[in-house]
Amino acid sequence: MEISAAPLIYLLIFVAVVVIVQGLYLTVFGKSISLDNRVSRRLQLMQKNSNREEVLEQLRKEMSQHMTSRGIPLYSLLADKAQKANIAFSPKQLVMLMAAMTAVSYAGLMIGTEASPPVRAVLSVLMGVGGVYFWVNKQAKKRITLMEEQLADAVELMVRSLRVGHPFASAIGIVAKEVPDPLGTEFGVIADEAAYGRNVADALKAFAERMDNQDLRFLAVAVAIQQQSGGNLAEILEGLSKVIRARYKLFRRVRAITAEAKWSGMFLSGFPLAALVGINMVDPNYYVEVKDAPVFVPAGIFVGVMLTINVFYMKIMTNIKV
Repeated sequence: MEISAAPLIYLLIFVAVVVIVQGLYLTVFGKSISLDNRVSRRLQLMQKNSNREEVLEQLRKEMSQHMTSRGIPLYSLLADKAQKANIAFSPKQLVMLMAAMTAVSYAGLMIGTEASPPVRAVLSVLMGVGGVYFWVNKQAKKRITLMEEQLADAVELMVRSLRVGHPFASAIGIVAKEVPDPLGTEFGVIADEAAYGRNVADALKAFAERMDNQDLRFLAVAVAIQQQSGGNLAEILEGLSKVIRARYKLFRRVRAITAEAKWSGMFLSGFPLAALVGINMVDPNYYVEVKDAPVFVPAGIFVGVMLTINVFYMKIMTNIKV
């Protein structure tokens, strides 16, 4: 019995693409770009370059470059994710990276498989573009999750700063120094913008819209209302921190309750594909006798459409809005 290793080679090439992209990112930007660092990227850049204005300009460019470049071909597929992940690669660099990974995938398919050139071309594009998109999406999810975990503590830190007499701009600066990334750098940029004359409420609102985060919108609205009508901002933010923490606990609880259903959906969606790959590996000639039948191609298309519908339907069923 002949066993085909082609499906395994496809998987290994895709994994290699993701690993290469991550390695290039860390090589170009160093450890300062990692979200696991206790010292924020802004503080590390200021250690290298004492010019506060230049550091602010660099960070603002990184934070806004993706949404202003949606017109680039292919880039519109991942502009929103790249913005939320705050990828330091420029849009052109990401497009060039997708092209380079496509070439790497094609070379790997040419060396490791016997697929025809048209098939290799299609698979290499899917692996190159898909691998970069997968990496960006993973970075975005990681950054958003960390930000949600940090936000309640950051607001409580601002409350303590306000109660000891610091102005709100100084409280944001304290958060920028004491809280690691991603919130550390984001609040540091807001503090720098406030120092150069920008309204803090406007900066917070822009940050909330860029991240599409409801809790950040609450914070921006609370600060804007206090600026217009007055009041004890410390008490307002203390209540907001309790709301944010309660919402976060609720989201985590819902996530825990729906975890089994999500994994079941992933299994039911992935099992037919895994079975197809397993059959092709164990017996590459399994479909030889029926592939010339007139209903083979329509049946294959029908099964593919139904599997796609199943994936979306399972995702809708397990995506509970709270």
